[in-house]
Amino acid sequence: MENKEFMNNDITRFKLTGSNIAKFLIPSLIGVILFLCPIPSEGAFTTPIGILSEWLAGLTKAFAPTFITSVIIISAVFSTIAKLFSPRWIMKNSLLNKLFVTSNFYLLFRIIGAVLSFMVLNELGGEIIYSIDTGGTMMSLVSTLVAWFFAASFLIPLLMDYGAMDFTGTLLRGFVQPLFKLPGRSAIDLVASWIGNCNVGVVLTSFQYENGYYTGREAAVIATCFSAVSLPFCLVIAAMLGLDVVFPQFYLTLMVAGVLSVVVMARVWPLSKFPDEYYEAVGKQINEEEPEGMKKSEWALRLAVQKADSADSFGDTVYRGFEMFMGIIFSLTPLVMAWGTLALIVATYTPVFDWVSMPFGYYLQLLGLPEAFEAAPATIVGFADMFIPAILLTGITSMKTKFVVGVLSLVQIIYMTEVGTIMLTSKIPVKFKDLVIIFLEKTIIALPIIVLMANLFGIS
Repeated sequence: MENKEFMNNDITRFKLTGSNIAKFLIPSLIGVILFLCPIPSEGAFTTPIGILSEWLAGLTKAFAPTFITSVIIISAVFSTIAKLFSPRWIMKNSLLNKLFVTSNFYLLFRIIGAVLSFMVLNELGGEIIYSIDTGGTMMSLVSTLVAWFFAASFLIPLLMDYGAMDFTGTLLRGFVQPLFKLPGRSAIDLVASWIGNCNVGVVLTSFQYENGYYTGREAAVIATCFSAVSLPFCLVIAAMLGLDVVFPQFYLTLMVAGVLSVVVMARVWPLSKFPDEYYEAVGKQINEEEPEGMKKSEWALRLAVQKADSADSFGDTVYRGFEMFMGIIFSLTPLVMAWGTLALIVATYTPVFDWVSMPFGYYLQLLGLPEAFEAAPATIVGFADMFIPAILLTGITSMKTKFVVGVLSLVQIIYMTEVGTIMLTSKIPVKFKDLVIIFLEKTIIALPIIVLMANLFGIS
């Protein structure tokens, strides 16, 4: 209590000037525009960070597979050296230690990722490894991911470090907290996770947790429940399924089902079981409660301005972005390549998902959907990758079934080829079994909501 009062008094006495308000406003507005402002592009809507990332992906397309394969092989080789020999030049260097010292479990998959990426690049091992249904898709996906993360790693501080989240959080606490049991500052994170790139949203959430602004429970709820695909991808999925003629209903259903499912899931196991504890290494760094006698808007502005005033220098910010990007390409890309390729092989060449999805066939049938058992695999295969459900649904003739399961695949987002892997390699306290349970729970909760919306819209 004394610490909070001291902090409040310190901020209350903080002098507001034109220059320090500008230091909050200018970078924050640039960050909001880059990450959250929808703009038209090629007949659809995206964000400036999306345009920048797609431009980078196109610019690097020719050499990206070779670069990615080299990075994954270096990651596997250096991690093996660190594990076997613990050389001083790795162990005593903070950056190299962070990049290459890992557990036996993750080392195994870094090695598998290196082998698979080399085989895909050189088309070795047959089509089961390198076809467009398996490794070929993952190589293309990782190439796009690297471009996204390169842009985001250096630009995310515009949202995090200059007061945007502090200002918004204080103003919106009364809405976000009772609805989702989350701090107000999560509002920007929720929007970034919803209308921007879902991977960037998870990275932003992870960094907020590691910097003491979310508890473990809050970070887990945001990362697992508010990761959503971008609007352009929703349009692509709707078009693939022949649902572009009802896209407004499709997207509105996605939003309603997404929000309502979070309201429920934030209050039930397993998400409710996560500890409301801040990251131990930094402790609690958040203070959204305004002192008595001060308007909420003034308190929000004071918090934001003080945050901007204490921001790192430009050089330090760039170095943090470099560290973030290095961590992503050396730690994350091998796992995305390994887990994604293996998951797609299982989904494409084995009947495992057909067997596991049998209970959902009965569930879809109970909800009155035609072709229930034919569509059932698409209800769970999204755990592996977000593209596969739409591919499986193209053979379904019922528009209502395609509408319901198509929306579901975009609400479920915890796919292991990207988002799931990012969460597991972050400091957010979620385990693989948690992701499985949350995915199934979200599916069970969201399906009746989507069916109800489809009925209200007269989709048949």
